[in-house]
Amino acid sequence: MSALLDSLASSFDTLPAREAGGLGGMRRAALDAALHDGLPHARVEAWKYTSLRALERRTFAPADAVPVLDTGLLADIPSPRIVFVNGRFHADASDLTGLPAGVSLRPLSQVLDEGDAGQTSFLARKFERSDEVFAKVNAALATEGVVLRADANARATTPVHLVFAGTASQGDQADQAWHLRHLIELSDGAELGVVEHQLGGPAHRHFANAVMHVHLGKHARLSHARVQDESTGATLINRTDAVLAGQAEYRRLDLELGAALSRHELNVALQGDAAKVHANGVLLGDGRRHLDTRLGVDHTGRDTACELTWRGIGTDRARVVFHGGILIREGADGTDATLSNKNLLLSEGAEIDTQPVLIIHADEVQAAHGATVGQLDPTALFYLRSRGLPAEQARTLLTGAFCRETLSVFDDAGLRDAVAARLDTALARSVSA
Repeated sequence: MSALLDSLASSFDTLPAREAGGLGGMRRAALDAALHDGLPHARVEAWKYTSLRALERRTFAPADAVPVLDTGLLADIPSPRIVFVNGRFHADASDLTGLPAGVSLRPLSQVLDEGDAGQTSFLARKFERSDEVFAKVNAALATEGVVLRADANARATTPVHLVFAGTASQGDQADQAWHLRHLIELSDGAELGVVEHQLGGPAHRHFANAVMHVHLGKHARLSHARVQDESTGATLINRTDAVLAGQAEYRRLDLELGAALSRHELNVALQGDAAKVHANGVLLGDGRRHLDTRLGVDHTGRDTACELTWRGIGTDRARVVFHGGILIREGADGTDATLSNKNLLLSEGAEIDTQPVLIIHADEVQAAHGATVGQLDPTALFYLRSRGLPAEQARTLLTGAFCRETLSVFDDAGLRDAVAARLDTALARSVSA
């Protein structure tokens, strides 16, 4: 048994709303399974490049009271927004003004208090694999999160902002852990934009474990940006499971810019015919940061499509890990799938591991994948230097151009510009350092 799992399990008996929705038995079973399986080790393929040896020796206290929030973190985040600080809903910082008609945005704790099992049925999801320990812990302990639903044919002209901020403990309090469970559900024909912010205030070393379910009905369209810019000491374990019905479209961008250890598992099931996912991302590793992203796209319906464009940068002594998996099942004829993962190594001490995987069980498909690891073009650097640019500015300009291709996932110029500003700030902070 690890110290980490022991400390997390210790909060189970005092968990608020543990029995809500008739989920008490499921929660206990999930916790028992997690304790039985233990943390995944290096011999587990899905965790081969991410060691948990240091994390398993740490202990965390459950997050309790809502801490003080630095309001400066929200300066450029407009409404409608819902805010959580150290895993707790922050009503004063949230602002639902301008929430589109037909769209409901609520904290999970309020939904659990109402006791309607139909509204919280997504919490009953079971995780069977032995390496899904953090998802099992989440199933056992999560009583807070976001529940975002859009009615059939609802349309939103401005994005909804989901803010998850970490901030330092007060006084001599121990490092804290929180577990969030989210649902984004778009009914048939709905269209919505979501910006997910994972931000860090004063330096902290907390642990956040989040699972998000995305359900898109027929012809639904979701544009989803996730900007992870947490404190340099934070540990984040994130998982997103998306299921798309016929002709639904999921456009997504992930910017991994912060944290000490950040792992994100993105699973997309294209179950309906002509469903599409376009998921891009940037992994910016600097300092001693460890960033691990694992994609799994499952083509089941006919004429489905996925386009995956990911860029990685490793500098200082950081490690960047990327796994891009595409599975085309028997009967998924007409599939069109592409994966591109290009990476830049900017220092001798950095490491990048990339693993593209393409498995095809159907005949009439178009599929391609590729991955590269290289350095900045010395000819391009020389050209910029010869035009009077300092070395740091030239490096930042080239790496910015390398990463900005991923922003094309969004048609909305406002959404692109908002996330581009975050990316440019992070590049200036790390690449030119």
